[in-house]
Amino acid sequence: MSASSFEDLVAEASAAPVDGWDFSWLNGRATEQRPSWGYQRLLRDRLGAASAALDVQTGGGEVLAGAGNFPAVMAATESWPPNVARATELLHPLGAVVVAARDEPPLPFADAAFDLVTSRHPATVWWAEIARVLRPGGTYFAQHVGPETVFELVEFFLGPLSQDIRHKRHPDVESAEAEAAGLDVVDARLERLRMEFFDVGAVIYFLRKVIWTVPDFTVDRYRDRLRELHERIQREGPFIAHSTRVLVEARKPA
Repeated sequence: MSASSFEDLVAEASAAPVDGWDFSWLNGRATEQRPSWGYQRLLRDRLGAASAALDVQTGGGEVLAGAGNFPAVMAATESWPPNVARATELLHPLGAVVVAARDEPPLPFADAAFDLVTSRHPATVWWAEIARVLRPGGTYFAQHVGPETVFELVEFFLGPLSQDIRHKRHPDVESAEAEAAGLDVVDARLERLRMEFFDVGAVIYFLRKVIWTVPDFTVDRYRDRLRELHERIQREGPFIAHSTRVLVEARKPA
C-alpha cells in the first residue's frame, strides 16, 4: 500500500461512530476469540430464574437485550449519555428500566433490592455496593476483563508496564475484594484469547471505542506510532494481541 493508504485508513476509522457496544465495524478487519463458557447464554439462564435483576454498566444494552428472558423487575445502569440513550431505546420495549448513573458509589437503589446483579466488562467493580443491593442469597454474575488484556497493543503505545499494573484485575485479586465485601466467590475462571488486527484503522477504532486501553489515545498524539504500526502490518501481517476474560459468580450469604 502507498503512504496515502495510511491517511485513508486513519480518516475512515476516525470518522466511524463509536457509541454503543457493537463491534460490527471491525468485521473483516479484526478478530477476537470468544471465551468457551458463552456468557450471554449463561446470563439468559440466570435472568430466567430471578425475580428482580440489575445489569450494571450495561453499555448500549446489546448484551442484555440479546440475553432476554427478563424477570418481572429488570433495571440497568449506564453512565455515558450516548449509551444511555441507545440502551433506553433498545431495552425499554423489552421491559427494562435504564437509569443514568455514574460508575461510582452509590448505586441508585435501596439495600437488598435485587436477587441478581450482572455486568459484562464493567470498567470498575464496586464490590461493597454490589453486596449492598443484593438480597441475602442473591448472586452477582459477570464477565470481567481480566489482567493484561491487549497488553501487546497497550505496550506498543505506552512502553513496558509495571508488574503492579499487570496484576490488576487478576481473579485472585478480585476474589479477595469480593470476599472482603462479604460475598462468597463461587467461580472465577480466566481464559486468554487471541486477537488479530488486520489494518491500522481497526486499531484506531478499537482504541477510540475501548477508551481505557490507552487512556490518552488520540490519532494526533500517536500518529508516528500508528504509522509505524501500519508499516509493520503491511510488512509482517496482522498485529497479534491477547485479551483475557474472567467469568465471575459470587453469592451473598443467606
